[in-house]
Amino acid sequence: MQTVDPINTIPLQIFIQQVKSAQASQAREVKLDIATANNLAFTLGIVMSRLTEDLEKILAKSKDANDDEVIQVTMDGGTGWK
Repeated sequence: MQTVDPINTIPLQIFIQQVKSAQASQAREVKLDIATANNLAFTLGIVMSRLTEDLEKILAKSKDANDDEVIQVTMDGGTGWK
C-alpha cells in the first residue's frame, strides 16, 4: 500500500484557536495577515484534495465489491402482514 505524507494541520489549529479566543472575548471579527491567510488556504486545499482522493478510492473499492454481489429478492405476496 502506498504511504501518504501527513498533512500539516497547524495553520488550521491556529485559526481555530484564534476563533475560539475571539469568541471568548466577544470580539466581532478575526483578522488574518496575508501569510496566515495563505497558509490556511493552502492547508484547506490540501485537506480537501486528500479527502476527495480518499473518497474516490473508497467508491472505486465499493464499486468493485458490488459488481460481484448478487441480490436475490423473493416475493411471497405479503402473507405475513396483517
